[in-house]
Amino acid sequence: MKKIIVPIDFSEYSEYALETAAILAKRNNAEILALHMLEIEKGRVTDSSNELNEKMVFFLKLAEQKFDNFLSNDYLEGVSVTPIVKHFKVFSEVAEVAKEHNADMIVMGSHGASGLSEIFVGSNTEKVVRHSDIPVLVVKQKPVNLSFDTVTFASDFSIEMVEPYLKARQLFDNLKLVHVNVPGEGFSSSSEMEVKVADFLKKADGNLDKLNDVHYTSDYTVEKGILNASNLLGADLIAVPTHGRKGLAHFFTGSVSEDVANHASLPVITFKI
Repeated sequence: MKKIIVPIDFSEYSEYALETAAILAKRNNAEILALHMLEIEKGRVTDSSNELNEKMVFFLKLAEQKFDNFLSNDYLEGVSVTPIVKHFKVFSEVAEVAKEHNADMIVMGSHGASGLSEIFVGSNTEKVVRHSDIPVLVVKQKPVNLSFDTVTFASDFSIEMVEPYLKARQLFDNLKLVHVNVPGEGFSSSSEMEVKVADFLKKADGNLDKLNDVHYTSDYTVEKGILNASNLLGADLIAVPTHGRKGLAHFFTGSVSEDVANHASLPVITFKI
């Protein structure tokens, strides 16, 4: 992990993310890319009038000044930080910046979303999770302990989960695998689950050494099962794979990873399937 992107809107939540990224950067000798997006409409940016150009310069200078103040915190001492300012506040661009700079992780602060705001608008965190090909670490509180001694990895143990599982294994030693059994179509008997998990571990690890680290739980929804199991296991972090569905497919099917990222009090890290 050599480059960490932190979207900055100068809120307390983005400061939580920045401090979290600073801790990770010091452990990994990594660089932080602090990304701020100006709230300027695309049509206005393409306008060539002198008056607009002056406004653009003003907004850019203001952002630079805010960055100087925001990036002067003591916890950033000894950390390489590169500020980046983009013209549009379109959060899918975070993924594009990540690709452009070959970043390894995005760390983002979030206050979550619920109710009608979640249904009709969604959160900026959801948008980043949906578009990102690299892991996204979502934090909602000031970092106190980032040891990540116990990490729950939620999975249905299908073949497509092998790659995100292996990515999580590269970052975390103590993974507790969680399978949530829900009523209805997705229900599996105990023997069916055990066979599926064993097959998954053989394909992913080539052995069954992690078999004792698999936790089975039953709940009414996958999201609730993940959150309850993580609390029960004393997890410091929840890891979830995501398809990154977009458009109508996302609206009608939803995303467990985004729901967990929105509603969990623990830090959540997502891995693209």
